[in-house]
Order: sequence, then C-alpha cells, then structure tokens
Amino acid sequence: MKTAILGSGLIGRSWAMVFARGGHEVVLWDQDVAQVDKALAHIARTLPDMAEAGLIEDAETVRRRITGAASLADAVSGVEFIQENIVERAAPKQKLFAEVEKLAPADAIISSSTSAIMPSIIFGGLATRQRCLVSHPLNPPHLAPIVELCGADFTSPDIITRAGDFMASCGMSPITVKREIEGFILNRLQLAVLNESFRLIAEGYVSAEDLDKTIKDGLALRWSFMGPIETIDLNAPQGVADYLERYGPTIRRVGDSQSAAAAWPDSIGATLDVERRAAVPKEKLEDATAWRDRRMMALTAHKRAQEKKTPR
Repeated sequence: MKTAILGSGLIGRSWAMVFARGGHEVVLWDQDVAQVDKALAHIARTLPDMAEAGLIEDAETVRRRITGAASLADAVSGVEFIQENIVERAAPKQKLFAEVEKLAPADAIISSSTSAIMPSIIFGGLATRQRCLVSHPLNPPHLAPIVELCGADFTSPDIITRAGDFMASCGMSPITVKREIEGFILNRLQLAVLNESFRLIAEGYVSAEDLDKTIKDGLALRWSFMGPIETIDLNAPQGVADYLERYGPTIRRVGDSQSAAAAWPDSIGATLDVERRAAVPKEKLEDATAWRDRRMMALTAHKRAQEKKTPR
C-alpha cells in the first residue's frame, strides 16, 4: 500500500517508520522542504537502533520504503492512506485538507494526528468527509503502539474499520473512540493526572521529582502492562465489584476534593522549569529524548517477549 505523511516533524517521521515497518511505501511531505531531509536523516539513524532492540528485522529494508516528495500533489498521488501531522490548530489543517481533497485519490483514507481537535471541526467542510477520521498516537508512535481512532457523525463506519485494520497491520494497537470528545481518551486521562500533579506540587504536598517517582516507580510498573480497570479488578479478593464496595466511598470523597480544588497557578510552568532544567539542561534535552526512546525500545521488546511467554 502507498501512504503519505503530511508534516515531517517528530510525529510525522515516527509515523513513517510505523507504516514502513508494516511493509508499506511511504512518501514524506512538508511545506518546509528542509524538514523532509531532516526527517529522512533522523529515520536513517533511528532504524538501526530499532533493529538492535529487536523491533524490526532489517533497518535498511524499512528505510528504502520511505522517500520524500517536493510537492503535495506528488506526495498524495496514488496513495491509499494519508496521515497529517502539521501544527495543532484547526485552520491550517482545514486549509491543507481542502487541497488534499482535490489532489488525492477519491478512495484514499484521510487521517489527522491531532491530539485534541475533534474531527467534525477539522473535516466538516469537506465534500468527502465520510472518509476522514482522527488517528491520534502517543509520542513517539514507532515505539508506543496505542492509536485512537475517532470519527465524526459523518465518518463511514467502514473507514474506521479499514483504518483499524491498517494500523494493526503496522504493529499498532488501535482503539475506537465511540463519540467525539475534546482530547479523546488518552489525553483526557493524561491531563487528569497532570492537573492533579500540578495542584499537588503548587500546594506544597510534593516535589516534581518525587511526584515523577510516584508514577514511574509505582503506578507505571503496573500500568505498563495493565490498565487501571484491570488493576483494580485484581486488587480485591472478589474482583472489581468487591474493590468498589471496599474503596468506592474513598474514591468518591477524593474525587470530590479534586474537582473542588483551586486551579493550579499560571506560575507552575516556571516553577517546574527551574527543577527540570536543573536535572536536564536545555542543551541536553535532545540527548534525554534519545535516552527516552532507547528505554521505550527496550521496554517494548521486553513486553513483546513476555506476551509470547505468558499468554493470558
């Protein structure tokens, strides 16, 4: 299958590796031509690391499936799946998709990586909006398999099915967002944790460092292979109903206090930046990102190996 990546930044170049490892031809485009060259160079550096981690078999074979295009018309010519990754604002996306609709094959699936904007806003003005949906990944998608598929009321159910099959064929783990909601599922969960984290730090209950430890050395150990509903189902002798009978009043009471808590202050960004830049200076952020990616590669490889050994 021929696919197009529109927008060659961090998410776009990661999607390119996802689609290429699935055996598909990938064409990268960006309104800034230099970004395409940067993306191709980044991909060439990253794929050998993925091969070393056991996440792909042959880095060079995957790399050869990815090429750049100088024009939008060239990028979408003859494609079956289009993934957009430009700036997170509705107007530029609407403008781009108006052009894409004119240039792309009439049966090509059109998808956006937006992290929060609802598909009815992005695609509502298109004549062929029934083939459009959001495919929202976790960053970086080549290492995190989750992808949220969200259509609008006008999106054809068959498009959601086809997109899900395509994503699964590329090694992704697709979920369906049944109804439009701002932020979809992943970001609403993430933002709930962030909002509470900011409040706990701002009100002096915990440092940023200790809060991060609470997640990475606590909740994340379970959450790396179990969701929160699975977790509570195993945290009471008789399962989830037993858990809620035991702890339901506490959950509701804490929930009430969280919803009533004062909003975290605007100054929290500066406060956190001081602590984080002491830990990772700005000039080391790129190195830290590479460290994160290597850790995610190792974790993903470990999870795959364990899933093969201990099927549930």
